Amino acid sequence: MVSGRADADGTPATPGCSAVTADDLTEFLAIRPRLFGIAYRMLASATEAEDVVQDAWLRWQGTDRRKVHNPAAFLITTTTRLAVNAAGSARARRERYLGPWLPEPVDTSADPTLGAERAEALDAAVLLLLERLTPTERAAYVLREAFDYSHRQVAEVLDTTEANARQLLSRARRHLASQRSSPASRGERRRLVETFVAAARDGNLARLEQLLAADVVARSDGGGRVAAARKDVHGPARVTNLLDNVWRKYWRTSTFRIVEANGEPAVLVADGDGTPQAVVALSAPDGRVELLLIVVNPDKLGQFAAG
Repeated sequence: MVSGRADADGTPATPGCSAVTADDLTEFLAIRPRLFGIAYRMLASATEAEDVVQDAWLRWQGTDRRKVHNPAAFLITTTTRLAVNAAGSARARRERYLGPWLPEPVDTSADPTLGAERAEALDAAVLLLLERLTPTERAAYVLREAFDYSHRQVAEVLDTTEANARQLLSRARRHLASQRSSPASRGERRRLVETFVAAARDGNLARLEQLLAADVVARSDGGGRVAAARKDVHGPARVTNLLDNVWRKYWRTSTFRIVEANGEPAVLVADGDGTPQAVVALSAPDGRVELLLIVVNPDKLGQFAAG
């Protein structure tokens, strides 16, 4: 892939960098969506993913690109290893996060798979499950399931043996299978979101409650920036009461519309000026909402500010 040593953090490096040319920039920009897609799936934060991609660009600038035989492979390897390193520090920060932490939603209206072959490891509920994996397990899963990498390619990117890459992937799959329900079809989820939006616009609590499963859980992420429930809310009655309180206090005059977030239909709530107030994602494997993810932290709504 590339001749030369590896940096202390494991990212590939070659000495003797040269000035960046237009071709170098073109090669980087061509692969950039994929780099962001990998980093986002590893970190569940668009902001942190952008930082990783920027760091990869700096590594690309500082590398003797004449010795890089496969620029795309070099950049993907660099980005993945940087993201693995970043995932460890991100986990420590989230342990100090004020209230429940949720993935930062991303607008996927233009690119439903976010730079990948498949939209796997992109749904907000799945990203939450990925948080329970080790960074290397997560990287193996992302590369294999979303980007269709072979076990050999995964091993090369993670600088490990093919046998160990298989073990990492097996552990990741086994853990997710024990926690993950079969997802509803895209059409079913779209219809459910449409019904949710109609009920929310009208403040129709009875209709909202009918959409909820008996074991529904609502999780809100305000990040200490805005008011949000500090604990998960369980059960249809309590979740409906939560939505009623939020609607009365904050969303009575808001607009509700369906957007594409993380490869799935979601609800964007905005005030009269169009400023995003929330992105609401629904997980409903059996036709009723089992998980309601409500992101109200304004620091996580930037991708929808212009929408």
